[in-house]
Amino acid sequence: MSFPGISLARRVQVLAEALPYIQSFHGRTFVITYGGNAMTSRELKAAFASDVALLRLVGMSPIVVHGGEAQITDLLDKMGVKSVFHRGMRVTDDETMKVVKMVLGELNQEIVGLINQHGGKAVGLSGQDGHFIHARKMVLPPEPDETADLDLGLVGDIERIDPGVLHLLRSGDFIPVVSPIGVGAEGEAYNIDADAVAVNLAQTLRAEKLILMTDTPGLIDTRGRLITGLTASEIEKLLAEGAIRGGILPQLISALEAIKNGVRAAHIIDGRVPNALLLEVLTSEGVGTAIRSDAGPHFLADTRRYFSDSAPAT
Repeated sequence: MSFPGISLARRVQVLAEALPYIQSFHGRTFVITYGGNAMTSRELKAAFASDVALLRLVGMSPIVVHGGEAQITDLLDKMGVKSVFHRGMRVTDDETMKVVKMVLGELNQEIVGLINQHGGKAVGLSGQDGHFIHARKMVLPPEPDETADLDLGLVGDIERIDPGVLHLLRSGDFIPVVSPIGVGAEGEAYNIDADAVAVNLAQTLRAEKLILMTDTPGLIDTRGRLITGLTASEIEKLLAEGAIRGGILPQLISALEAIKNGVRAAHIIDGRVPNALLLEVLTSEGVGTAIRSDAGPHFLADTRRYFSDSAPAT
């Protein structure tokens, strides 16, 4: 097992710190969203695949949900088809849906291949496989300046997830790699936001962790410092005060939803950092913002405190 983005000295430190995390999280489910810049660099893709394979090899149970918005837009541009977005969501007509399915299918197989190259046993699937992501057409209610519901075409809301196919794969030590396409009552395919799929999966499976890979370092305070850990109630307070704005807001809302529905912890990590997944899960300092439920115990927080308190004085 290699760690493409980590120096030799850092690898030794990571492995020295990893044992209590491996013991605590053995057999636990991690649902991981994968997208953004982490999917664009050869080094970052290799590092992510290595991290996922390692987590499975040491006894954790990762599930990857990937996006592909940038790649879909690129292909549509090459085809001369303009991408249309409303409220941050892609309007998906029949022609666009064909491109969405093609791009996500290719990305899915690429991710599966990379994880397998790094020692994992990954299997790719979409919500249409085994009809495990049940979806319905999404219709957004009008905003104050609008007169009618907003029709996004073949964009879907999740009705429910049937996890049987995932249980079957995981019982054979396979790593599911999920493409965010759902299926309607008449067999129609729906384009679904990858974070929404990951949140619903994490809730359905009562996951230990939801890990959202983003293109931001995490939640930054007013002095420009990374906030490494918050409780759900602290996030709710900041949201109510309007203290959180910008690109990280949707991920924080997704994380909070998962925490309030049975997921033990959610992490927002910077996918632009090589081996960000490994560093967040298996080291004391982490590389992102962790949000945990208000109920304890909290291994993550307690362990980070232990390492901090036990460090020799300088």
